[in-house]
Amino acid sequence: MRWAHEALECGGIAWDALRAHRLRSALTALGIIVGIVTVTLMGMTLDGLNAAFQSNLAKLGAETLYVQRLPWQITSYAEWLKLSKRTEFGWSQARRLEGNMTNAVAAAPITEGRFTVKYRERSGSGVSVLGTTPEYAITAGLTLSEGRFLSRDECEGGRPVCAIGFLVASNLFRGANPIGERLRIENESVEVIGVMAKRGSFMGLYSFDNQVVLPARFYLGAFQRYSEFTVQVKAPGADVLRQLEDEARVVMRVLRRLSPGAPDDFAINQQQSLLDSFGKVAGVIGSVGFFISGLSLLVGAIGIMNIMYVSVAERTREIGIRKAIGAKRRAILLQFLAEAAALCLIAGLCGLLLAWALSLLIATRLPVRMSFGVAFLALSVSIAVGVVSGFLPAWRAARMDPVEALRNE
Repeated sequence: MRWAHEALECGGIAWDALRAHRLRSALTALGIIVGIVTVTLMGMTLDGLNAAFQSNLAKLGAETLYVQRLPWQITSYAEWLKLSKRTEFGWSQARRLEGNMTNAVAAAPITEGRFTVKYRERSGSGVSVLGTTPEYAITAGLTLSEGRFLSRDECEGGRPVCAIGFLVASNLFRGANPIGERLRIENESVEVIGVMAKRGSFMGLYSFDNQVVLPARFYLGAFQRYSEFTVQVKAPGADVLRQLEDEARVVMRVLRRLSPGAPDDFAINQQQSLLDSFGKVAGVIGSVGFFISGLSLLVGAIGIMNIMYVSVAERTREIGIRKAIGAKRRAILLQFLAEAAALCLIAGLCGLLLAWALSLLIATRLPVRMSFGVAFLALSVSIAVGVVSGFLPAWRAARMDPVEALRNE
Protein backbone atom coordinates (compact mmCIF):
# COMPACT_ATOMS: atom_id res chain seq x y z
CA MET A 1 0.00 0.00 0.00
CA ARG A 2 2.88 2.37 0.80
CA TRP A 3 4.43 1.78 -2.60
CA ALA A 4 1.08 2.41 -4.27
CA HIS A 5 0.62 5.63 -2.29
CA GLU A 6 4.14 6.81 -3.21
CA ALA A 7 3.54 5.98 -6.87
CA LEU A 8 0.28 7.96 -6.95
CA GLU A 9 1.88 10.90 -5.19
CA CYS A 10 4.86 10.92 -7.55
CA GLY A 11 2.54 10.65 -10.54
CA GLY A 12 0.57 13.66 -9.32
CA ILE A 13 3.72 15.74 -8.79
CA ALA A 14 5.03 14.73 -12.24
CA TRP A 15 1.75 15.73 -13.90
CA ASP A 16 1.75 19.11 -12.13
CA ALA A 17 5.34 19.71 -13.27
CA LEU A 18 4.48 18.94 -16.90
CA ARG A 19 1.43 21.20 -16.79
CA ALA A 20 3.49 24.04 -15.33
CA HIS A 21 5.82 23.96 -18.37
CA ARG A 22 3.45 23.07 -21.21
CA LEU A 23 5.42 24.63 -24.06
CA ARG A 24 8.74 23.17 -22.91
CA SER A 25 7.16 19.75 -22.49
CA ALA A 26 5.56 19.90 -25.94
CA LEU A 27 8.80 20.90 -27.68
CA THR A 28 10.73 18.22 -25.82
CA ALA A 29 8.17 15.59 -26.80
CA LEU A 30 8.51 16.34 -30.56
CA GLY A 31 11.59 14.13 -30.95
CA ILE A 32 9.81 11.20 -29.30
CA ILE A 33 6.68 11.81 -31.40
CA VAL A 34 8.70 11.64 -34.64
CA GLY A 35 10.39 8.42 -33.51
CA ILE A 36 7.13 6.78 -32.44
CA VAL A 37 5.43 7.75 -35.71
CA THR A 38 8.31 6.15 -37.63
CA VAL A 39 8.30 2.98 -35.50
CA THR A 40 4.52 2.65 -35.72
CA LEU A 41 4.30 3.22 -39.47
CA MET A 42 7.12 0.75 -40.06
CA GLY A 43 5.45 -1.89 -37.89
CA MET A 44 2.04 -1.28 -39.50
CA THR A 45 3.49 -1.50 -43.01
CA LEU A 46 5.39 -4.72 -42.29
CA ASP A 47 2.29 -6.23 -40.66
CA GLY A 48 0.12 -5.20 -43.59
CA LEU A 49 2.56 -6.43 -46.22
CA ASN A 50 2.97 -9.75 -44.42
CA ALA A 51 -0.81 -10.25 -44.17
CA ALA A 52 -1.28 -9.29 -47.84
CA PHE A 53 1.55 -11.59 -48.95
CA GLN A 54 0.18 -14.50 -46.91
CA SER A 55 -3.27 -13.93 -48.41
CA ASN A 56 -1.90 -13.80 -51.95
CA LEU A 57 0.38 -16.76 -51.38
CA ALA A 58 -2.57 -18.88 -50.26
CA LYS A 59 -3.87 -18.65 -53.85
CA LEU A 60 -0.87 -20.71 -54.98
CA GLY A 61 -1.91 -23.50 -52.63
CA ALA A 62 -0.08 -24.48 -49.45
CA GLU A 63 -0.34 -28.16 -50.44
CA THR A 64 0.64 -27.75 -54.12
CA LEU A 65 3.98 -28.41 -55.81
CA TYR A 66 4.98 -26.79 -59.09
CA VAL A 67 7.29 -29.02 -61.13
CA GLN A 68 8.94 -27.03 -63.94
CA ARG A 69 12.22 -26.35 -65.72
CA LEU A 70 13.30 -23.23 -63.79
CA PRO A 71 13.11 -22.32 -60.10
CA TRP A 72 11.07 -19.33 -58.96
CA GLN A 73 14.11 -17.73 -57.32
CA ILE A 74 17.03 -16.84 -59.59
CA THR A 75 19.48 -14.53 -57.87
CA SER A 76 21.70 -13.40 -60.77
CA TYR A 77 21.87 -13.06 -64.53
CA ALA A 78 24.75 -15.57 -64.63
CA GLU A 79 22.60 -18.13 -62.81
CA TRP A 80 19.74 -17.49 -65.23
CA LEU A 81 22.04 -18.04 -68.22
CA LYS A 82 23.17 -21.35 -66.72
CA LEU A 83 19.68 -22.58 -65.86
CA SER A 84 18.17 -21.50 -69.18
CA LYS A 85 20.29 -24.18 -70.92
CA ARG A 86 18.25 -26.93 -69.28
CA THR A 87 16.28 -29.27 -71.52
CA GLU A 88 12.73 -28.03 -72.08
CA PHE A 89 9.91 -29.62 -70.11
CA GLY A 90 7.41 -30.51 -72.82
CA TRP A 91 3.95 -32.09 -73.14
CA SER A 92 5.17 -35.68 -73.33
CA GLN A 93 7.20 -35.52 -70.10
CA ALA A 94 4.45 -33.54 -68.37
CA ARG A 95 1.85 -36.23 -69.18
CA ARG A 96 4.16 -39.02 -68.03
CA LEU A 97 4.87 -37.22 -64.76
CA GLU A 98 1.12 -36.73 -64.27
CA GLY A 99 0.50 -40.43 -64.73
CA ASN A 100 3.28 -41.54 -62.37
CA MET A 101 2.39 -39.40 -59.34
CA THR A 102 0.68 -42.20 -57.40
CA ASN A 103 0.52 -40.38 -54.03
CA ALA A 104 -0.95 -37.13 -55.37
CA VAL A 105 -4.60 -36.13 -55.15
CA ALA A 106 -4.27 -34.75 -58.69
CA ALA A 107 -1.59 -33.55 -61.12
CA ALA A 108 -2.27 -31.11 -63.94
CA PRO A 109 0.12 -30.14 -66.79
CA ILE A 110 -0.22 -26.44 -67.65
CA THR A 111 1.14 -24.29 -70.46
CA GLU A 112 0.34 -20.63 -70.87
CA GLY A 113 0.56 -17.76 -73.33
CA ARG A 114 -0.92 -14.29 -73.70
CA PHE A 115 -3.27 -13.60 -76.60
CA THR A 116 -6.00 -11.22 -77.75
CA VAL A 117 -9.48 -12.60 -77.07
CA LYS A 118 -12.51 -11.27 -78.99
CA TYR A 119 -16.26 -11.54 -78.73
CA ARG A 120 -18.13 -9.77 -81.53
CA GLU A 121 -16.90 -6.13 -81.54
CA ARG A 122 -15.31 -6.36 -78.06
CA SER A 123 -11.78 -7.57 -77.39
CA GLY A 124 -9.28 -7.96 -74.58
CA SER A 125 -5.52 -8.01 -75.12
CA GLY A 126 -2.92 -9.73 -72.97
CA VAL A 127 -5.36 -12.39 -71.72
CA SER A 128 -3.69 -15.42 -70.11
CA VAL A 129 -4.67 -18.46 -72.16
CA LEU A 130 -3.95 -21.79 -70.43
CA GLY A 131 -3.77 -25.24 -71.93
CA THR A 132 -4.37 -27.96 -69.32
CA THR A 133 -6.41 -31.01 -68.29
CA PRO A 134 -9.53 -31.53 -66.10
CA GLU A 135 -7.33 -32.02 -63.00
CA TYR A 136 -6.51 -28.30 -63.07
CA ALA A 137 -9.84 -27.64 -61.37
CA ILE A 138 -8.57 -29.70 -58.39
CA THR A 139 -4.96 -28.50 -58.24
CA ALA A 140 -5.99 -24.83 -58.55
CA GLY A 141 -9.05 -25.18 -56.28
CA LEU A 142 -11.43 -23.79 -58.92
CA THR A 143 -15.14 -23.21 -58.47
CA LEU A 144 -17.50 -22.37 -61.32
CA SER A 145 -20.07 -19.59 -61.11
CA GLU A 146 -21.74 -20.71 -64.35
CA GLY A 147 -21.57 -23.78 -66.57
CA ARG A 148 -18.96 -26.50 -66.10
CA PHE A 149 -15.23 -27.17 -66.45
CA LEU A 150 -13.40 -29.12 -69.14
CA SER A 151 -14.26 -32.83 -69.34
CA ARG A 152 -11.85 -35.73 -69.86
CA ASP A 153 -13.21 -36.48 -73.35
CA GLU A 154 -12.92 -32.83 -74.42
CA CYS A 155 -9.30 -32.68 -73.26
CA GLU A 156 -8.28 -35.99 -74.81
CA GLY A 157 -9.97 -35.06 -78.09
CA GLY A 158 -8.59 -31.52 -78.15
CA ARG A 159 -12.04 -29.96 -78.46
CA PRO A 160 -12.31 -26.14 -79.02
CA VAL A 161 -14.03 -25.39 -75.70
CA CYS A 162 -13.02 -23.15 -72.83
CA ALA A 163 -13.77 -21.95 -69.32
CA ILE A 164 -13.25 -18.22 -68.83
CA GLY A 165 -12.32 -16.09 -65.84
CA PHE A 166 -14.60 -13.64 -64.08
CA LEU A 167 -12.85 -10.59 -65.57
CA VAL A 168 -12.97 -11.95 -69.14
CA ALA A 169 -16.69 -12.67 -68.76
CA SER A 170 -17.51 -9.22 -67.36
CA ASN A 171 -15.39 -7.34 -69.93
CA LEU A 172 -16.56 -9.20 -73.03
CA PHE A 173 -20.15 -10.15 -72.21
CA ARG A 174 -21.20 -7.19 -70.01
CA GLY A 175 -23.69 -9.18 -67.91
CA ALA A 176 -25.01 -11.39 -70.74
CA ASN A 177 -24.89 -15.19 -70.35
CA PRO A 178 -21.66 -16.40 -72.01
CA ILE A 179 -22.46 -20.12 -71.92
CA GLY A 180 -22.67 -21.49 -75.45
CA GLU A 181 -21.22 -18.34 -77.04
CA ARG A 182 -18.05 -18.45 -79.12
CA LEU A 183 -14.86 -16.49 -78.54
CA ARG A 184 -12.06 -15.87 -80.99
CA ILE A 185 -8.53 -16.35 -79.68
CA GLU A 186 -6.25 -15.05 -82.41
CA ASN A 187 -7.73 -16.92 -85.42
CA GLU A 188 -9.33 -19.79 -83.51
CA SER A 189 -12.99 -20.03 -82.49
CA VAL A 190 -13.79 -21.68 -79.16
CA GLU A 191 -17.06 -22.32 -77.31
CA VAL A 192 -17.54 -21.05 -73.75
CA ILE A 193 -18.73 -23.88 -71.49
CA GLY A 194 -18.05 -22.37 -68.06
CA VAL A 195 -17.24 -19.23 -66.08
CA MET A 196 -14.84 -19.50 -63.15
CA ALA A 197 -15.70 -17.77 -59.87
CA LYS A 198 -13.77 -14.65 -58.91
CA ARG A 199 -10.30 -15.47 -57.56
CA GLY A 200 -8.47 -12.13 -57.48
CA SER A 201 -4.82 -11.53 -58.32
CA PHE A 202 -1.37 -12.42 -57.02
CA MET A 203 0.28 -9.30 -55.55
CA GLY A 204 -1.47 -7.24 -58.22
CA LEU A 205 0.93 -8.67 -60.82
CA TYR A 206 -1.04 -11.61 -62.19
CA SER A 207 -4.83 -11.79 -62.41
CA PHE A 208 -6.40 -15.24 -61.99
CA ASP A 209 -9.64 -13.74 -63.34
CA ASN A 210 -8.12 -12.68 -66.67
CA GLN A 211 -7.79 -16.27 -67.88
CA VAL A 212 -9.17 -18.54 -70.59
CA VAL A 213 -8.64 -22.25 -69.94
CA LEU A 214 -8.47 -24.64 -72.91
CA PRO A 215 -7.73 -28.34 -73.38
CA ALA A 216 -3.94 -28.69 -73.65
CA ARG A 217 -4.15 -30.72 -76.89
CA PHE A 218 -6.20 -27.99 -78.57
CA TYR A 219 -3.81 -25.31 -77.28
CA LEU A 220 -0.77 -27.13 -78.68
CA GLY A 221 -2.41 -27.66 -82.07
CA ALA A 222 -3.78 -24.13 -82.38
CA PHE A 223 -1.12 -21.89 -80.83
CA GLN A 224 2.22 -23.32 -79.69
CA ARG A 225 3.11 -26.85 -80.76
CA TYR A 226 6.39 -26.80 -78.79
CA SER A 227 5.41 -25.27 -75.49
CA GLU A 228 6.96 -25.22 -72.05
CA PHE A 229 4.90 -26.94 -69.32
CA THR A 230 4.51 -26.76 -65.58
CA VAL A 231 2.87 -29.60 -63.64
CA GLN A 232 0.82 -28.65 -60.59
CA VAL A 233 0.81 -31.53 -58.09
CA LYS A 234 -1.77 -31.46 -55.29
CA ALA A 235 -0.81 -33.26 -52.06
CA PRO A 236 -3.36 -35.01 -49.77
CA GLY A 237 -2.12 -32.83 -46.90
CA ALA A 238 0.71 -30.56 -45.81
CA ASP A 239 2.24 -33.38 -43.74
CA VAL A 240 2.99 -35.48 -46.86
CA LEU A 241 4.24 -32.61 -49.01
CA ARG A 242 7.90 -33.55 -48.50
CA GLN A 243 7.16 -37.19 -49.36
CA LEU A 244 5.36 -36.08 -52.52
CA GLU A 245 8.29 -33.83 -53.44
CA ASP A 246 10.67 -36.79 -53.15
CA GLU A 247 8.38 -38.88 -55.35
CA ALA A 248 8.22 -36.12 -57.99
CA ARG A 249 12.01 -35.80 -57.94
CA VAL A 250 12.53 -39.54 -58.49
CA VAL A 251 10.01 -39.63 -61.35
CA MET A 252 11.52 -36.55 -63.03
CA ARG A 253 15.06 -37.88 -62.80
CA VAL A 254 13.97 -41.10 -64.49
CA LEU A 255 12.01 -39.22 -67.18
CA ARG A 256 14.91 -36.89 -67.91
CA ARG A 257 17.43 -39.79 -67.80
CA LEU A 258 19.73 -38.30 -65.20
CA SER A 259 22.57 -40.50 -63.97
CA PRO A 260 23.09 -41.07 -60.23
CA GLY A 261 24.99 -38.13 -58.75
CA ALA A 262 24.05 -35.75 -61.57
CA PRO A 263 22.34 -32.55 -60.39
CA ASP A 264 18.63 -32.01 -61.07
CA ASP A 265 17.91 -30.17 -64.32
CA PHE A 266 14.42 -29.21 -63.18
CA ALA A 267 12.85 -27.39 -60.23
CA ILE A 268 10.16 -28.31 -57.70
CA ASN A 269 8.73 -25.06 -56.43
CA GLN A 270 6.28 -24.44 -53.60
CA GLN A 271 4.91 -21.44 -51.73
CA GLN A 272 7.19 -21.94 -48.72
CA SER A 273 10.21 -20.87 -50.77
CA LEU A 274 8.51 -17.58 -51.63
CA LEU A 275 7.53 -17.14 -47.99
CA ASP A 276 11.14 -17.65 -46.89
CA SER A 277 12.38 -15.12 -49.46
CA PHE A 278 9.77 -12.59 -48.39
CA GLY A 279 10.78 -13.09 -44.76
CA LYS A 280 14.40 -12.25 -45.60
CA VAL A 281 13.46 -9.15 -47.59
CA ALA A 282 11.02 -7.99 -44.89
CA GLY A 283 13.72 -8.54 -42.28
CA VAL A 284 16.18 -6.30 -44.14
CA ILE A 285 13.54 -3.59 -44.69
CA GLY A 286 12.48 -3.80 -41.05
CA SER A 287 16.08 -3.58 -39.80
CA VAL A 288 16.79 -0.46 -41.86
CA GLY A 289 13.48 1.13 -40.85
CA PHE A 290 13.91 0.42 -37.16
CA PHE A 291 17.50 1.69 -37.29
CA ILE A 292 16.25 5.02 -38.67
CA SER A 293 13.49 5.03 -36.04
CA GLY A 294 16.11 4.33 -33.37
CA LEU A 295 18.08 7.40 -34.43
CA SER A 296 14.96 9.54 -34.08
CA LEU A 297 14.26 8.11 -30.64
CA LEU A 298 17.89 8.62 -29.60
CA VAL A 299 17.65 12.30 -30.48
CA GLY A 300 14.37 12.50 -28.55
CA ALA A 301 15.89 10.69 -25.57
CA ILE A 302 18.80 13.15 -25.43
CA GLY A 303 16.29 16.00 -25.43
CA ILE A 304 14.34 14.37 -22.58
CA MET A 305 17.52 13.83 -20.55
CA ASN A 306 18.60 17.44 -21.06
CA ILE A 307 15.23 18.82 -19.98
CA MET A 308 15.18 16.53 -16.94
CA TYR A 309 18.59 17.83 -15.86
CA VAL A 310 17.21 21.37 -16.23
CA SER A 311 14.15 20.37 -14.20
CA VAL A 312 16.30 18.90 -11.42
CA ALA A 313 18.43 22.05 -11.33
CA GLU A 314 15.34 24.30 -11.16
CA ARG A 315 13.79 22.28 -8.33
CA THR A 316 16.88 21.71 -6.20
CA ARG A 317 15.40 23.61 -3.23
CA GLU A 318 12.12 21.63 -3.55
CA ILE A 319 14.13 18.39 -3.45
CA GLY A 320 15.96 19.61 -0.34
CA ILE A 321 12.68 20.46 1.44
CA ARG A 322 11.15 17.06 0.59
CA LYS A 323 14.24 15.26 1.87
CA ALA A 324 14.35 17.40 5.01
CA ILE A 325 10.80 16.39 5.95
CA GLY A 326 11.52 12.68 5.45
CA ALA A 327 11.24 11.85 1.74
CA LYS A 328 13.39 8.84 0.89
CA ARG A 329 15.74 8.53 -2.06
CA ARG A 330 13.42 6.12 -3.85
CA ALA A 331 10.55 8.64 -3.65
CA ILE A 332 12.68 11.36 -5.29
CA LEU A 333 13.96 8.87 -7.87
CA LEU A 334 10.44 7.67 -8.62
CA GLN A 335 9.15 11.25 -8.90
CA PHE A 336 11.53 12.24 -11.70
CA LEU A 337 11.32 8.86 -13.44
CA ALA A 338 7.54 9.23 -13.45
CA GLU A 339 7.86 12.72 -14.94
CA ALA A 340 10.12 11.49 -17.77
CA ALA A 341 7.97 8.39 -18.39
CA ALA A 342 4.74 10.43 -18.38
CA LEU A 343 6.18 12.92 -20.87
CA CYS A 344 7.25 10.10 -23.20
CA LEU A 345 3.93 8.26 -22.77
CA ILE A 346 2.00 11.37 -23.80
CA ALA A 347 4.39 11.77 -26.75
CA GLY A 348 3.84 8.10 -27.62
CA LEU A 349 0.05 8.49 -27.59
CA CYS A 350 0.32 11.58 -29.81
CA GLY A 351 2.67 9.72 -32.16
CA LEU A 352 0.32 6.74 -32.26
CA LEU A 353 -2.66 8.93 -33.19
CA LEU A 354 -0.62 10.75 -35.85
CA ALA A 355 0.61 7.43 -37.29
CA TRP A 356 -2.97 6.13 -37.44
CA ALA A 357 -4.07 9.26 -39.33
CA LEU A 358 -1.16 8.92 -41.77
CA SER A 359 -1.93 5.22 -42.25
CA LEU A 360 -5.34 6.13 -43.67
CA LEU A 361 -3.53 8.00 -46.45
CA ILE A 362 -0.89 5.32 -46.96
CA ALA A 363 -3.58 2.60 -47.15
CA THR A 364 -4.58 3.92 -50.59
CA ARG A 365 -1.17 2.79 -51.89
CA LEU A 366 0.15 0.15 -49.52
CA PRO A 367 -1.47 -2.48 -47.29
CA VAL A 368 -1.06 -1.16 -43.74
CA ARG A 369 -2.69 -2.55 -40.63
CA MET A 370 -2.88 -1.12 -37.11
CA SER A 371 -2.72 -4.10 -34.77
CA PHE A 372 -2.72 -4.31 -30.99
CA GLY A 373 0.85 -5.62 -31.10
CA VAL A 374 2.10 -2.58 -33.01
CA ALA A 375 0.29 -0.13 -30.68
CA PHE A 376 1.61 -1.96 -27.60
CA LEU A 377 5.15 -1.92 -29.02
CA ALA A 378 4.97 1.83 -29.73
CA LEU A 379 3.75 2.70 -26.23
CA SER A 380 6.21 0.30 -24.58
CA VAL A 381 9.12 1.84 -26.51
CA SER A 382 8.03 5.37 -25.56
CA ILE A 383 7.81 4.50 -21.83
CA ALA A 384 11.16 2.66 -21.97
CA VAL A 385 12.80 5.69 -23.61
CA GLY A 386 11.38 7.90 -20.84
CA VAL A 387 12.67 5.65 -18.06
CA VAL A 388 16.13 5.24 -19.60
CA SER A 389 16.62 8.90 -20.50
CA GLY A 390 15.28 10.12 -17.15
CA PHE A 391 17.24 7.72 -14.95
CA LEU A 392 20.51 9.67 -14.63
CA PRO A 393 18.83 13.01 -13.81
CA ALA A 394 16.52 11.22 -11.34
CA TRP A 395 19.48 9.43 -9.76
CA ARG A 396 21.28 12.75 -9.39
CA ALA A 397 18.22 14.27 -7.70
CA ALA A 398 17.82 11.27 -5.36
CA ARG A 399 21.45 11.48 -4.17
CA MET A 400 21.43 15.20 -3.41
CA ASP A 401 22.54 16.29 0.04
CA PRO A 402 19.45 17.97 1.61
CA VAL A 403 21.60 20.60 3.38
CA GLU A 404 23.33 21.63 0.14
CA ALA A 405 20.02 21.54 -1.70
CA LEU A 406 18.35 23.88 0.82
CA ARG A 407 21.16 26.41 0.37
CA ASN A 408 20.22 26.70 -3.30
CA GLU A 409 18.28 29.87 -4.08
